[in-house]
Amino acid sequence: MELTLWTYEGPPHVGAMRVAASMRDVHFVLHAPQGDTYADLLFTMIERNDRRPPVTYTTFQARDLGGDTAELFKDAVAAARARFAPKAMLVGASCTAELLQDDPGGLARTLGLDVPTIPLELPSYSKKENWGAAETFYRIVRALAGPARPRGARTRTCNILGATSLGFRNRDDVVEIRRLIESLGIAVGVAAPAGAAPEDIARLGDADFNVVLYPEIALPAAKYLEKHFGQPYTRTIPIGARATRDFVAEISALAGIDPVPDMGPSRADWYARSVDSNYLTGKRVFIFGDATHALGAARVAATEIGFDVVGLGTYSREFAREVRAAAAGYGIEALIADDYLEVEAAITKAQPELVLGTQMERHIAKRLGVPCAVISAPVHVQDFPARYSPQMGFEGANVLFDTWIHPLTMGLEEHLLSMFREDFEFHGDAAPSHLGAGPGTLAAAGKPIVIATPPAAANGSPAWTAEAESELKKIPFFVRGKARRNCERFAAERGVSSITVETLYDAKAHFSR
Repeated sequence: MELTLWTYEGPPHVGAMRVAASMRDVHFVLHAPQGDTYADLLFTMIERNDRRPPVTYTTFQARDLGGDTAELFKDAVAAARARFAPKAMLVGASCTAELLQDDPGGLARTLGLDVPTIPLELPSYSKKENWGAAETFYRIVRALAGPARPRGARTRTCNILGATSLGFRNRDDVVEIRRLIESLGIAVGVAAPAGAAPEDIARLGDADFNVVLYPEIALPAAKYLEKHFGQPYTRTIPIGARATRDFVAEISALAGIDPVPDMGPSRADWYARSVDSNYLTGKRVFIFGDATHALGAARVAATEIGFDVVGLGTYSREFAREVRAAAAGYGIEALIADDYLEVEAAITKAQPELVLGTQMERHIAKRLGVPCAVISAPVHVQDFPARYSPQMGFEGANVLFDTWIHPLTMGLEEHLLSMFREDFEFHGDAAPSHLGAGPGTLAAAGKPIVIATPPAAANGSPAWTAEAESELKKIPFFVRGKARRNCERFAAERGVSSITVETLYDAKAHFSR
């Protein structure tokens, strides 16, 4: 067994809670000891919900293990039904209570409740949070989706599937995609699980097709609806302007309408082609997150902004095949891992100029002094902004461009910093950017700025003298990283332990042949 210090996903019952907390008139009774009730904090503090999640815990203690924990669970279910009067109930066990083998589903059935009661089997020691959310949504759909009404001649209708609590910008994505779909003359029947009630789930079968925004959550339910209700589902995730146009073409075909010839350019399209943005071409970017957002981000980075994707990975092992195939298209090997230390080692080795990842990669990038933008859960409270900030659709493409570019130093700014680097007001190379401080430490106001000298690499790479570092900074920023790597390789191959100005120019002459 490996000790987990920091995880990308929680146990599957947290995924089940995300679905329950997303819906209306649903209550989840979780068989769990006191220590497993921490999940309330995820919703009230991180997502800043104005109500606690609709979850009742049995909260048994050590002294209860000598008694009848099954009766304790049945009492909790009956009390929750009487107090909250939900229209559907979910019952399951946390990772700790799973060891008791009390069978929450069977116990709930003995109560003869007057509302649908859906048992959840959540194997905590082999599955994780996103799987738990997907399984819960699938079980709800399977239990509650009613027979479809005759479709006949009427407005084409679709459902939007996959948004949940604690999902990265899910709330705004649904608003943006709903607006886009309705602009094409297609009606949206149900958006689920977020915002849906049991009676909405019963209407899922009325739609002509389903829009799957987050396959990690919605794919099992979409496949069930396709098999039993004859509803096809979308494969294109509308992250980025190009993917959004592909998405429009796909749903137009599913709805049987003429595709829109030109949805018009997004601002991100033009900004990426603007003069100042040309300085971004070839920037090395490392991408890691859930499969949906990592794959979408890689496509935007490579085809819309002009970045060079030097790393691509996911913690979503269920989608490892898709991520590996995409990485091969960029000429790199995918990283499939849920160990943040492994991710940090891969980022360090790739030496990117920008990291796109989760809140964990944000901390990793901060330690390495590399700009970073968050693109995927798990996230911090600051990634649930009060403003409208979708990641999908044409407006989402604009948000992505702003979010990714702002941490970087743009072309004109880089030019001016280089031009005035020797000016006394800038204290050497320490010119502070309005985009944020670099790896150096900003002293108190009115005092000099101290820039930390990059330490030698942990793998035994040669150290740089101060004079060599200063000379290296005269090389244009867009090739400086390559120059550093070439020089270190040149020195290592010749057994040089300290890189001087002479070593730098010897390496330059060697690689210029």
